[in-house]
Amino acid sequence: MKTLNILALLFGLALFHSCGLSKKVVYVGDMTTDSIYNVVKAPPLRLQKADRVSITVHSKDPELAAPFNAMTGAYTVSENGTISTREREASVVDNYVLDQQGNIDFPVLGKLALEGLSTEEVRDLIRGMLIDKGLINDPVVKVNLLNLKINVMGEVSSIGIIEVPESKINLLEVISKAGGLTRNAAPDRVTVIREENGVRKKVYNDIRSQELFNSPTFHLQQNDIVYVEPKSAETSVAEDRAWRYWSLGIGMFTLTLTLLNLFK
Repeated sequence: MKTLNILALLFGLALFHSCGLSKKVVYVGDMTTDSIYNVVKAPPLRLQKADRVSITVHSKDPELAAPFNAMTGAYTVSENGTISTREREASVVDNYVLDQQGNIDFPVLGKLALEGLSTEEVRDLIRGMLIDKGLINDPVVKVNLLNLKINVMGEVSSIGIIEVPESKINLLEVISKAGGLTRNAAPDRVTVIREENGVRKKVYNDIRSQELFNSPTFHLQQNDIVYVEPKSAETSVAEDRAWRYWSLGIGMFTLTLTLLNLFK
């Protein structure tokens, strides 16, 4: 009987350890249903060196807007500022990459310094220049960031690069897109590595707490790296398989002894 009790204890410990590994994480678990929480507005994304943006200009008169859409072909500007266009192909190349000085070369308007500006500020800048120079009286300018992508690493189900065509994503959305946390993830060490103004910084986030929404890295920006740290050193596949067999063996052996004891 003493041997049986010892074996039963070992089986219980194995079962407890297995349950501990599969413990679920409750996201923002300290939020309550009877409380009101202020919403922190996402700050605008600021353009960085090597960012790729699309810029298109529209007008009631398509001929006036055509030269600013970088269409393949030719245009001429007279001394009085009048623009005339010649035969062009139908394709439009509206993508621009900020150089190492944070500038782009824009048709007719020339070099524009865009680093540090939001897409809305770039829109207003170009629209204002078109009106001030008397080039277009009613321009409609659209600016989009094209290279927002997040690198997700560590204890998530799917490691890789997440493309964000809508140019807006937060930390919880990234974790969801990555398939959620693994059982070995540390929910209080969800790290965002961010580069700003030529320096990198590392910010820890606890996804179990409502304070996550106040984090400066809750709303992600281009080139952010999300790294979910492990709770402990990850076991290898062979070690994990061996532990499962060991737990199963203890369970079966304990069950057999229990049955033999009952039918004595």
